[in-house]
Amino acid sequence: MDKVGETTLHIDLNALEHNYMFLKSKLKGDTKFLAVVKAFAYGSDMVVIAQKLESLEVDYLAVAYVKEGVLLREAGIKLPILVLHPQPTNFGELIDHSLEPSLYSPKILTLFLEVAADKKLKEYPVHIKFNTGLNRLGFWENDVDYILKHLQERNELKILSVFSHLAASEDSKEKEFSNVQINIFKKICEDISQKLGSVPFRHMLNTSGIINYPEAQFEMVRSGIGLYGYGNDAQIDAELKPVATLKTIISQMHKIEPHESVGYNRAYKSDRYRITATLPLGHADGIGRQYGNGKAHVYINGKKAPIIGNVCMDMIMVDVTEIDCKEGDEVIVFGENYSAEDFAASANTISYEILTAISSRVKRVVTQ
Repeated sequence: MDKVGETTLHIDLNALEHNYMFLKSKLKGDTKFLAVVKAFAYGSDMVVIAQKLESLEVDYLAVAYVKEGVLLREAGIKLPILVLHPQPTNFGELIDHSLEPSLYSPKILTLFLEVAADKKLKEYPVHIKFNTGLNRLGFWENDVDYILKHLQERNELKILSVFSHLAASEDSKEKEFSNVQINIFKKICEDISQKLGSVPFRHMLNTSGIINYPEAQFEMVRSGIGLYGYGNDAQIDAELKPVATLKTIISQMHKIEPHESVGYNRAYKSDRYRITATLPLGHADGIGRQYGNGKAHVYINGKKAPIIGNVCMDMIMVDVTEIDCKEGDEVIVFGENYSAEDFAASANTISYEILTAISSRVKRVVTQ
């Protein structure tokens, strides 16, 4: 990986392939794989990631919103794309770009049916989302008859899959709750299959579910964070490779005398003679204020440099008193040897948040 001259997010497609093959190895031979590329592929580059996944022959992609799916279609992605949280105002655009909606409530179902009828669609593929305990989106178990009543006498839509989402698949203390969810989902699917007269394919497992509940693979699984190198478990993390590495450089160094302050609101005051380095990234780049005041650190020439004072919009300051370094030297914020999970944990948050927060103004460099 080349040395950087500015704040840069390196995206390693070889790591993506490694993670996909690792997760794929946990599946039965006929289990389909849905790759989640929402939120700009967890803060990396959605188009580049989707193109790589398409070359790896994943079965499905998933995005959160319609405009994400449109971006992929306009980039030439041909794979089927599930939109997990479509909004009625975008239904026409969704259909025009051959995207497949998750229908998760009576309102969404009836409104999509209206648009489908206006466009004279026939057997357009849809996915029915059920709430089995996450209590975020989804029909209830007792909504099956309502759904089928609206669909069986019409031909605009075809139920391609039925799915749900585990609430705590990474937490061994919640195994009983997860198994309750799985059993509820099985009953829902049996009910739908009997009354529909056909069998939609089923999917429920996320990354942690793939690892911890192999018996519930059904016909397809979904993975997001695992593809990007994080498995919500130290043992699994050791098997995966972070796709994204965030690097920057030292812009300027200062010699600070005892009792001098650094940054806004004088949040840091030196206890002795110290040397600080200013780095060109801040909360506008995704490094929030919660990482300041000694909570998180970066690596410079292999050594830890704690963030001092308040994080600024475009800059952070770090203590380099004990580090042999100079202006222009490279800085690792997170990556293979100091993961985004480690960095996020310093501020009591998770890898998902820091990864998806990285601003679009940060330069992306792809390696493969």
